[in-house]
Amino acid sequence: MKNRAVRALAVIGAVAMLTACGTTPAPETAPETTQEEPKEEAPEPQEAPETTEPEENEEDSEDADQAAADEVAAMIDAIYVQEWTENTDQQCADAKAAWDALTDAQKELVEGEEADPDYFGRDTGDASKDDPRNQDEIGEKEILVVSFGTSFNDSRAQDIKGIEDALQAAYPDWSVRRAFTAQIIINHVQARDDEHIDNVEQALKRAVDNGVQDLIIQPTHLMHGAEYDELMDAVAAHESEFASVKVAEPLLGEVGADATVINADKQAVAEAIVAEAVAEAGYTDLDAAAADGVAFVLMGHGTSHTAKVSYSQMQTQMDQLGYANVFIGTVEGEPESTSCANVIDAVAAAGYTKVVLRPLMVVAGDHAHNDMAGEDEDSWISMFDVSGNFEELEAQISGLGRIEAIQQLYVAHTAAVMN
Repeated sequence: MKNRAVRALAVIGAVAMLTACGTTPAPETAPETTQEEPKEEAPEPQEAPETTEPEENEEDSEDADQAAADEVAAMIDAIYVQEWTENTDQQCADAKAAWDALTDAQKELVEGEEADPDYFGRDTGDASKDDPRNQDEIGEKEILVVSFGTSFNDSRAQDIKGIEDALQAAYPDWSVRRAFTAQIIINHVQARDDEHIDNVEQALKRAVDNGVQDLIIQPTHLMHGAEYDELMDAVAAHESEFASVKVAEPLLGEVGADATVINADKQAVAEAIVAEAVAEAGYTDLDAAAADGVAFVLMGHGTSHTAKVSYSQMQTQMDQLGYANVFIGTVEGEPESTSCANVIDAVAAAGYTKVVLRPLMVVAGDHAHNDMAGEDEDSWISMFDVSGNFEELEAQISGLGRIEAIQQLYVAHTAAVMN
């Protein structure tokens, strides 16, 4: 036992001496913890790429959106023209397809010389309620109803189709067909709603191709103005292709030499539109409205054509009927007395504090919705409001064409040339 203890102490001492001298032999197998390489620290993130790359991507995206919108705007501007070509139908289809391919955000960026998001995006009613009346199988007798036209679907169905339907009901032995004089509107309706409406040349060719012999043309134009003159020129070029061609009077009949000249047509129109306006405003008659301080302002288009005297004649007609609280105005301010500023002064001077605005137009289209009742500062209802002269303002967006008495006046005009 003593010898074992001595040997053990000797070994312990030797190990202690070796350890102190740094000569301890390495173990045969290194511990697992000593085999791992020390991990390198991840490089600090660079701030520049994190801030600049998203900005660049966002700018690229915005540029792409604007480029797509600009392309559609250019396609809309290309069909916003008065001349039809052999490429027009395809251009209309391509413009609509390109619009449909845009995102909602891109559609809001569409802006051109004439283009804007409303060209395709505005809801103007159900086009399926209209009838383009471009059918063949016309027969030998045709009544071609020629209108300026409108891209507002509801107004087209009620105002223009209303007149056409009345004519077809009155003359069942004749085929009623349609033509518009505004190619800009034809293209708009075709591109947006895929409704194909004939222009005057196309309608006349359709009549010839269908063997029409007796052709009556009933313009829905208000007066013998520029549109009516252009229509007469187009008809004259094709007159020899029919056995007979007759053109009926526009709504207000003959123009007359000065502002004092009125006729039965102007009286009938004055009575019809005032009756409708008064009823829609909720009054029993015009006198009751006047007693309540209400004036009715009827807004026409206006024109530099000599036929502009028709508006002055309509004011004369109102005065002769005793309609003291009815005033005639025009978008174009021609005649000058019919400008918005002059009408505001006249209504205020007469002491009326409430105003009802209504279009003196066959169709309640763009002028009625925007120039008369729009939200922009230059709309009539806005200018009447800013004047500070009136307590209440109301806009009636209704065209003449939907009034039954007006429809029957066109029926009578057609009968006059038919007989």
